[in-house]
Amino acid sequence: MNLIIVESPTKARTIQKFLGKDYSILSSFGHVRDLPKKELGIDVENDFEPKYVVPLTARKKITPIKKALEKAERIILATDADREGEAISWHLKEVLKLDKNAERIVFHEITKGAVQEALEHPRKMDMDLVDAQQARRILDRLVGYKISPFLWKKVAKGLSAGRVQSVAARLIVEREREILNFKPEEYWSVEAILKKMEDDDRQFSAFLIKKGQESIGKLDIKTKENAEKIVKDLENAKYEVASIEKKETIRNPLPPFKTSTLQQEAGKRLHFSAKMTMSLAQNLYESGYITYHRTDSLNLSDISLSAAQKFIAENFGQKYWAGEMKKFKTTAKGAQEAHEAIRPTDAFVTPEKIKQEARSEKYGENLFKLYDLIWRRFMASQMSQAVFDSMAVDISAKDYLFRANGQTLKFDGFLKVYPMKFQEVDLPELHQKEPLNLVELKPEQHFTAPPGRYSEATLIKELEKEGIGRPSTYASIISTIQDRNYVQKDQNQKLFPTEIGMKVNDILVEHFPEVVDIKFTANMEEDLDKIAEGEKKWRPVIKEFYGPFSENLEKKYEEVKQQKVQPEPTDRVCPQCESPVVIRTSRFGKFYACSSFPKCRWTEPISNSTGVACPKCGEGQIIEKRSKRGKIFYACSAWPKCDFALWNKPNGEKCEKCGSLLVLKPNGKTECSNKECRSQKKHSKEESEE
Repeated sequence: MNLIIVESPTKARTIQKFLGKDYSILSSFGHVRDLPKKELGIDVENDFEPKYVVPLTARKKITPIKKALEKAERIILATDADREGEAISWHLKEVLKLDKNAERIVFHEITKGAVQEALEHPRKMDMDLVDAQQARRILDRLVGYKISPFLWKKVAKGLSAGRVQSVAARLIVEREREILNFKPEEYWSVEAILKKMEDDDRQFSAFLIKKGQESIGKLDIKTKENAEKIVKDLENAKYEVASIEKKETIRNPLPPFKTSTLQQEAGKRLHFSAKMTMSLAQNLYESGYITYHRTDSLNLSDISLSAAQKFIAENFGQKYWAGEMKKFKTTAKGAQEAHEAIRPTDAFVTPEKIKQEARSEKYGENLFKLYDLIWRRFMASQMSQAVFDSMAVDISAKDYLFRANGQTLKFDGFLKVYPMKFQEVDLPELHQKEPLNLVELKPEQHFTAPPGRYSEATLIKELEKEGIGRPSTYASIISTIQDRNYVQKDQNQKLFPTEIGMKVNDILVEHFPEVVDIKFTANMEEDLDKIAEGEKKWRPVIKEFYGPFSENLEKKYEEVKQQKVQPEPTDRVCPQCESPVVIRTSRFGKFYACSSFPKCRWTEPISNSTGVACPKCGEGQIIEKRSKRGKIFYACSAWPKCDFALWNKPNGEKCEKCGSLLVLKPNGKTECSNKECRSQKKHSKEESEE
């Protein structure tokens, strides 16, 4: 019997379909060894030797594999081809005490051809990849395990720091401060609404761009007085077409997805979190629908390019194919593990073909939506350019010049498959020196806007640009800083730092500047890449980091040895023991507590009132509260007397149909808090569509 060991049961089931009865495919259900949870697990005095343990849950998963080994003639490790996958195979080999005959195979898509090709060409264990994964794990443990107790002394128990997560949180904190400190700058525009002499209905806009020989930039008209002076100057002016420039402009298709761009686009178009996108992509990969989803490569195989060409020609016509097989260069900083880009394993498996199958899966419609996005992006990358007819018309009035821009789509090209936003402005047919009628001259006030908060998509883009993190880590970075309550999402799904997040960031910046330094973290990522490529050894890299880090840490602990986090006093008295009430801090923020703790354990959340009266009891107010796991919800201030609660924030208005409170969803939309009312609305909408 041939035994293949993979890390996922879904992957095991997919491979089993290809290989039949001669092979037994078993899953390890992920990692089988890790550093211990309740101790450092790294011997810093003995060249950073890690102490690995097999958790109880992993032991149960290993038992059936051990039994299968007794009957196996050929043992094959077929975990994923990146650092994490290589490390899982190595740990399996160590735990199961596999001899040198155990084979290692890799493939970047789970198809019959790819798996059979891999079986014919097994390779040795890549210890450079394993060492890169070990180095990352050890670095992260050293930072987290050593700095977290410092935060407990300085702020509150339960806080933790992460080597890469803390840098991501810093970016969000610094952006928030940039927004808070932003001072808007006033500026004005002057717009002319014009029409042809003989056309009474069709109007178009032109904006002021020049006076005499001087160009007028976006911010050049500073005040209302300046704008009004221009309007006054233009009284009784004659408007005439000064010049017309017509040309064809093109829009090129985007390259296929890599991990970061998939997470960004799924966030923008489908409103998926990075974590959800990766979970869905994993399901699609392990089910055999897409190539490996953790990649920063844009490579495409010749087979996939030929299939795309054939599909495009057969389904859209030859003119929609690009005319050549388009290949793309990888530009990601620190790109590693040269896989293919994320693409469908079979171009002819259209999204519609998997729609019914996807609905029966755990993620239902969302699985289909992500596959649809991946398939369309890949197909579009091999299609022809979109072509636009563009026109720029300059219009003179006295010594001022206005410009009107027009654009219409001439040939949709790749946009047929992968729609993207563009604005069509159809200007009337105009001729040089043609006089025009002025309908209105509009001066308009504007203010410069602060930079926006990061969304998950824009944060991933920034992390990639700065060389922080890698494809396999973006989702966990963003998930971790939210789980720790350092960062939350606003109603538009944008990331902002919590009070505790800002405090932790400031302490890390002050006391451990290198740990949260963007360039330092990016350089460390490059060192990990060099370990993976065999250019550096992992122990010296750790040693180089740990020496100065440990020295600074010792100094900082001496500073806080005698310090104790002092609670803030209040003028309140404990309702249970009449001791003074103080404000303490936990990882979920500030709360009221009895000063006699631990003798008296009375606490109360510091409520954030929404200003909305409770619809159930009429006595209390709806206040913002936090669950034991740190999740925000909204409940009556009269609890436990009144148990009214909502997950979403009420906006103070009531539903016209049932009278229940209206709430704001995380995506910014408003809906009725009454589920039955929402259900009825859904049914009536479906009925009207029928």
